[in-house]
Amino acid sequence: MPVATRRRPKAYVSTTVASPVGRLKLIASNDGLAAILWENDRPGRVRLEAAAEDAGHPILRETGRQLREYFAGRRTVFDLELDFAGTEFQKKVWRALLTIPFGETRTYAQIARQIGRPRAVRAVGAANGRNPISIVAPCHRVIGSNGALTGFAGGLDTKERLLRLERAEGDQLPRAAARVSRGLVPKRRVKACVKAAASE
Repeated sequence: MPVATRRRPKAYVSTTVASPVGRLKLIASNDGLAAILWENDRPGRVRLEAAAEDAGHPILRETGRQLREYFAGRRTVFDLELDFAGTEFQKKVWRALLTIPFGETRTYAQIARQIGRPRAVRAVGAANGRNPISIVAPCHRVIGSNGALTGFAGGLDTKERLLRLERAEGDQLPRAAARVSRGLVPKRRVKACVKAAASE
C-alpha cells in the first residue's frame, strides 16, 4: 500500500533594508522573492516565517540592489524571480498587478475583469490587500473606481509617496475622498506606475 509523503515545508530567509518609506523586510526562498513587508505591516497579513536572516542570499541581495535603484529613480522595471505563496485566485490577482504598464493605474473592477471574474471586485480588493511582494507586485497602483487612494498595507501616505515617485513628468496625483485620505492626498489626478516584469 503506497504511503503518502508529506512535502517538506519551504525554507525562507530574510533580511531588512532601509528605504525612503521605512525599513522593508525582504523574504525569499531558493525559488525566488516571496515577500517585501512594511515596517508597520499588520501581523499575520502575510503568513510567511523566515527560518533565519541571510543578508547574503543572492535573491535578497539582488532585491535590495534593485530597490535602491527604484527609489533613486534609476529603475522602472524589476527583474526578479518571484515565489508567490497564496491561493490560485490570489495568484491571479497578483500576476495581474505585474501587467500594469508604466504611467498607468488600474481600478479593482478593471483587475477583476482582467482575470475573468468581473463580479469579484471585493475579492480582488481582499487579494490585493494580501499581496506579499509589495512595490515589485505594485498593489499601490490600484485605486478606487472614483480615483480615490484606498486602503494600503503600507499606509496611505506611503501609497501617495510611491505614486509620486513613479509619476511621469507633468502627471498629477488623483483626488482622494477626504474620508479616505484624511487630508493626506491633494486634489489631483493619479497617473503613475512602474512596469514590473517578473515570473513566478
